[in-house]
Amino acid sequence: QVQLVESGGDLVQPGGSLRLSCAASGFTSDYYAIGWFRQAPGKEREGVSCIGSRYGTTYHLDSVKGRFTISRDNAKNTVYLQMNSLKPEDTAVYYCAAYVSRGVYCSGVANQYDYWGQGTQVTVSS
Repeated sequence: QVQLVESGGDLVQPGGSLRLSCAASGFTSDYYAIGWFRQAPGKEREGVSCIGSRYGTTYHLDSVKGRFTISRDNAKNTVYLQMNSLKPEDTAVYYCAAYVSRGVYCSGVANQYDYWGQGTQVTVSS
């Protein structure tokens, strides 16, 4: 049974930083892509960042480029989202998601993903 468990969400002031973690377990394959999505109240879920299973190829939403960095530690089966220079518009529930893939690239589209975590709240406010 695949499980994805997010942690690291918190209340932070504008300009601050947070690191989200997504711990994965239960995969029968070593090859899976991981993505981070977010959903703010009244808005659709959007893909923020993702990392492929091979070579660590990454994707970042334009509005977070230069501020957010996704990385993975395969030995710990954990993916991280380092978020710097946070803005109030980054406030949302952040979800990690996964799908089995041997591809080089990852997808920023939610319906590509088969497994989802429960979400962690990130609030950016003074």
